[in-house]
Amino acid sequence: MRTALCDRLGIEYPIIGFTPSEHVAAAISKAGGLGVLGCVRFNDAAELDGVLDWMDANTDGKPYGVDIVMPAKIPTEGTQVDLDKLIPEEHKAFVERTLAELGVPELPEEAEQRAGVLGWLHSVARSHVEVALKHPIKLIANALGSPPVDVIEQAHSHGVPVAALAGKAEHAVRHVNNGVDFVVAQGYEAGGHTGEIASMVLLPEIVDAVGDRAPVLAAGGIGSGRQVAAALALGASGAWMGSYWLATEEYLTTMPGSVAMQTALVNATSSDTVRTRIYTGKPARLLKTKWTEAWAAPEAPQPLPMPLQNLLVSPAHNRLHETNDPQLVSMPAGQIIGRIDRVRPVAEIMAELISGYEEALTRLDKTRG
Repeated sequence: MRTALCDRLGIEYPIIGFTPSEHVAAAISKAGGLGVLGCVRFNDAAELDGVLDWMDANTDGKPYGVDIVMPAKIPTEGTQVDLDKLIPEEHKAFVERTLAELGVPELPEEAEQRAGVLGWLHSVARSHVEVALKHPIKLIANALGSPPVDVIEQAHSHGVPVAALAGKAEHAVRHVNNGVDFVVAQGYEAGGHTGEIASMVLLPEIVDAVGDRAPVLAAGGIGSGRQVAAALALGASGAWMGSYWLATEEYLTTMPGSVAMQTALVNATSSDTVRTRIYTGKPARLLKTKWTEAWAAPEAPQPLPMPLQNLLVSPAHNRLHETNDPQLVSMPAGQIIGRIDRVRPVAEIMAELISGYEEALTRLDKTRG
């Protein structure tokens, strides 16, 4: 399992693993892929700097990347206190009423003060880029399309390529025209922010659209070696995986309170996700729970635009998380979670991807002549 992408990024296998956990990202890199650390959870640039110091010391010299969240349309800026004033009282009342109906207790005051996530703001994302470029990263990915051209140029001046997610072929062309080096073709079935076109249709459309101008990574619905083989057969240069790494032992090392979330993933089927705007204000696929069902009710208010929706629900997500109830956790997850049947170490998943890929090629070879 090797493509030109491997030589370009200095990796053994064309598998890119996105994760909010530095322990998972490091394990993916050490197993031969490229671990990409999601930065949106870091409000404090100094905290991110410390985590990247840890990555530098714990990846055995193997390459890794970072993922930022920088919307194409600049959202409303401000401090958490300033932005909170823009959130309608009816939305706050709905959240509190729903939590009460679900029997979710309040958190201590100090936990509430840490709850907001400001990583969706351009200013914070730019600080993430500044910090990341002080480290030996090999890729900057943007979860919401092309970052501003000056950010792309800044990365290139440090010799770091840029990747951007695309849900349509026209988006991919725009990304490449802006100077993006890799396009991540993310299909409808993927976790987190997605478009409306399924991977089987989207991937070849994007490959045809960008031609030889930029390698394309396949994202959405990949959790086995034969699915990696299918992605490469459709023209991808590699696979971008996110949801599958949530049910790993290393994820618990970073976030030990995630047992309920992992239990929910293990018990879920591929039908147990929903695409909604309630997480960030933009369409994203989440694990289906009592929380998502409450927002789908007729009396629920419409989600707010980014970043207000995330600031509204972040304290609620913390409270839901602390219940340790698999029916209440709130987590982005793709339809591939239907393949997750247990919590495993990253190295075991990587080994299975590689062996499954080889088995798929052997099976296909038998169909010749």
